[in-house]
Amino acid sequence: MISSQTLWAHIRTVPNFPKQGVCFYDLTPLFMKELDLLTDALIQAIPDEQLRQVESFVAVEARGFVLATLLAQRLQRGLILVRKAGKLPPPVESVVYSLEYGTDQLEMSAQIEAQKVILVDDVLATGGTLKAVNQLSQKCGHQVLGAVILLDLPDLHADLDLLVWHVLNNKFVNSL
Repeated sequence: MISSQTLWAHIRTVPNFPKQGVCFYDLTPLFMKELDLLTDALIQAIPDEQLRQVESFVAVEARGFVLATLLAQRLQRGLILVRKAGKLPPPVESVVYSLEYGTDQLEMSAQIEAQKVILVDDVLATGGTLKAVNQLSQKCGHQVLGAVILLDLPDLHADLDLLVWHVLNNKFVNSL
């Protein structure tokens, strides 16, 4: 089992970024030094039953692209991209979702054959993006087995009606 402390040692915490009161977790040092360790930790977070079934990983823009690519490459599975509106060629399916101040839209190719998928993102905060990606994946006919998140901020979200496996949660930061 990979130590959370080992991963946290390579994550830079930036207070008050991108705005006052928000704490940003910079994954760049982790991406620069520990890709194998990070990949191992992501794989260990996913139960064996789901790993055996998954056909593709759904990558959430932007840092989710990195994490999902690591998984897809190591496990030799497919990779499906979820992008902001207007970034993928048609035909696409889209979903509009609520943000703290307004709405946003995500898109996924409508031409990909239905797959058994695991959603992959870097940080789970309020859960709005992950809910939207789950909805979008189902709209495209994919069977969502669950989601793997590098960093979970559990105080910011309620139950998502989705299996979510996390590698780290921010409560650990306070114990370092």
